[in-house]
Amino acid sequence: MRQMFAATLVFVLTLTISESIFAVDQGAPPAAIENSLGMKFVLVPAGAFLMGSNELPDDLSKAYPQYERRRVVELGDEAPVHPVRFKQAFYMAQFEVSVGQFRKFIEASGYTPESVADGTGGYGYNANYDSLQSVSGDAFEGRNPKYSWQNPGFDQADNHPVVNVTWNDSVALAKWLSEKEGVKYRLPTEAEWEYACRAGTRTRYTSGDNPESLLKIANVFDSDARGYWQRWAQFALSGNDGFAFTSPVGSFAPNAWGLYDMHGNVWEWVSDWYADDYYSRSPVDNPQGPAEGSVRVRRGGSWHTWALYARSSYRNWISPDSRYTLVGMRLVREVSVR
Repeated sequence: MRQMFAATLVFVLTLTISESIFAVDQGAPPAAIENSLGMKFVLVPAGAFLMGSNELPDDLSKAYPQYERRRVVELGDEAPVHPVRFKQAFYMAQFEVSVGQFRKFIEASGYTPESVADGTGGYGYNANYDSLQSVSGDAFEGRNPKYSWQNPGFDQADNHPVVNVTWNDSVALAKWLSEKEGVKYRLPTEAEWEYACRAGTRTRYTSGDNPESLLKIANVFDSDARGYWQRWAQFALSGNDGFAFTSPVGSFAPNAWGLYDMHGNVWEWVSDWYADDYYSRSPVDNPQGPAEGSVRVRRGGSWHTWALYARSSYRNWISPDSRYTLVGMRLVREVSVR
């Protein structure tokens, strides 16, 4: 396995060098841009990387001893590790879409988010809600019309990441921006998301392998949040990141490519349908995910996510019409080819 992994790594490094030469030959686009909604984008270079994780359950159990065995066994969809290549650079939003930016979109476009349009609302935090007494056992109350992107049950300012938005809401925002500005906006593919998140790293997090290192770069489930959910206290990081709920976007250190909150704060929708065996048949060049499916992928973890599920390689999925108090979005803007 080590020989195969080494051979794959050599292949990826060769692709990365060749694609870097390709990018130079074509002339470099601006390193950063800002759009009409005040969204800032940074250029993610063309190149290649190894996607996924081949960590064995035994190794993960040693690294995360507080998790029951079934939780690490269920991570098989992160394998096999496979090479992915992007021949074209792309712009990734530096931050998650904020409440204020989403509000500007709603006001300018007249779009009605699904949580409002279908009258069923979203999910939210309620101090009097007892998950153990609920039918679903969910950590949050909902669906309920009182919850939406405007009210997740806790205070948010305009610079916090928007939540309770569906995959369809996210696509609607990207479509409106594309038509308004004459350039292509969209959700990132799952491969683009992990490539941008890793920013050249192969560790569990861009900050290293130690879960406690997340406190420097991410708003995840820690001592601040533990006080609200003693039921899951064993999974909280021992330190404090300063936030029990969402934090303003960009509150923590960025990764090597200048992207913030790739771990934690809110889960981020990506464009792909989900299939647990997709990595075994994924093409090398710019994979787009399965051609069909019933659930869409979300990545990165949230302010309520345990460290095991905030790793760069972790995959999660949910129905595209789901709206949840932990889920938001981040957009890609394609580079115009001259």
